[in-house]
Amino acid sequence: MSLINTQIQPFKTQAFHNGKFVEVTEANLKGKWSVLIFMPAAFTFNCPTEIEDAADNYAEFQKAGAEVYIVTTDTHFSHKVWHETSPAVGKAQFPLVGDPTHQLTRAFDVHIDDAGLALRGTFVINPDGIIKTMEVHDNAIARDVKETLRKLKAAQYVAAHPNEVCPAKWQEGAKTLAPSIDLVGKI
Repeated sequence: MSLINTQIQPFKTQAFHNGKFVEVTEANLKGKWSVLIFMPAAFTFNCPTEIEDAADNYAEFQKAGAEVYIVTTDTHFSHKVWHETSPAVGKAQFPLVGDPTHQLTRAFDVHIDDAGLALRGTFVINPDGIIKTMEVHDNAIARDVKETLRKLKAAQYVAAHPNEVCPAKWQEGAKTLAPSIDLVGKI
């Protein structure tokens, strides 16, 4: 069963954020757009490249009214040390969420049981706590956060314009479609 258009489940965990340990719950994800980016674990190879990519584009997420959360199966203590020792991870101004109990990785169906790690999963969640986009793939393949940003903006657009859809490769400001019988077979 797909998680698309389902409500996020209640959770409570700890994160390292801007030099402090903070609690993160499902309430933090409500009232604004949120992007959850799951990664296998701290101190791995591809993960810092993705965190740096998210950090380099963080201002764009904030401009779109969204918060980014990086989630790994480590503790918030590990995230503190990772933030302090990795130049790429040190750029992060968003919460680095620990999920040592695997509550989040299981709730978002990205848990690898035999490894105790997460798959690379990306979720865009609307202000009501409803999952609007998801992408899950092999851990050897890192993501491009600009595509996540594009999906966020598309989800925001269709939420504000419920009678329109965003076609392939849609970018903010581009033409959308208004589904109707007149379009069937003509595109």
